[in-house]
Amino acid sequence: MSAALPTVSVVIPCLNDAAALEACLSSLTRQSLQPAEIVVVDNNSTDSSAAVARRFGARVITEPVPGIPAAAAAGYDAAGGDIIARCDADCILPAEWIQRIAESFAADPALGALSGPGSFYGFPRPWGAVLSVFYLGSYYLAMGLALGHLPLFGSNLAMRAPVWREIRPQVHRADKEMHDDVCLSLHLGQQYVCRFERTLVVGMAPRAVIGAANLARRFRRAFHTLLAHWPAEAPWVRWPRRYAPAAKAGRG
Repeated sequence: MSAALPTVSVVIPCLNDAAALEACLSSLTRQSLQPAEIVVVDNNSTDSSAAVARRFGARVITEPVPGIPAAAAAGYDAAGGDIIARCDADCILPAEWIQRIAESFAADPALGALSGPGSFYGFPRPWGAVLSVFYLGSYYLAMGLALGHLPLFGSNLAMRAPVWREIRPQVHRADKEMHDDVCLSLHLGQQYVCRFERTLVVGMAPRAVIGAANLARRFRRAFHTLLAHWPAEAPWVRWPRRYAPAAKAGRG
């Protein structure tokens, strides 16, 4: 069955995350289906991140423009697989992550993008699970209302390479204050078939929710991302657009 599966490139943006990256790459060595390649995008690191990536056999490319949007886009551009999977440097991937992604796209030729949730590690039970549900639940609810559909989650997403090549001129790669996954969702979500798989869960570090400054920065970037796409992609435009095909079919 593996011979019929699409090839998967894994893209990991990285800035001064050597220790976390080592754990992430170690989890990729334990995959039931190995990726065709791992592309680590060094976004001006001053630590040993690039050396760690090379030690695990990853291909390292350098993106001098600061910010996750530029780093992620550079990785997508460089990826050579049929499917481009994305995680963060501090993610821990379950052993079947690549296999499930490849099988999902093989089973559905119309599928353009796939995403799943994350679960915070490093907390005693049940606090990690509770915090994960609260954090991601808020993200999916708020962004779902703003986008007119569930958003992609940058720590756990995959898309077909031709889909990226089609939408890449539209993404805001040079704006470091942009939430790259929300931007991607805005340009991809109503043009292609996207699926949220709630059982495709990755481990993620809790630093995003530790400290008021981190939370404030994430909220600020969320509003910045949405406002940068308005009025053309405002909720009052996207929601009617979502149901326009059904309305036309009903009239037909």
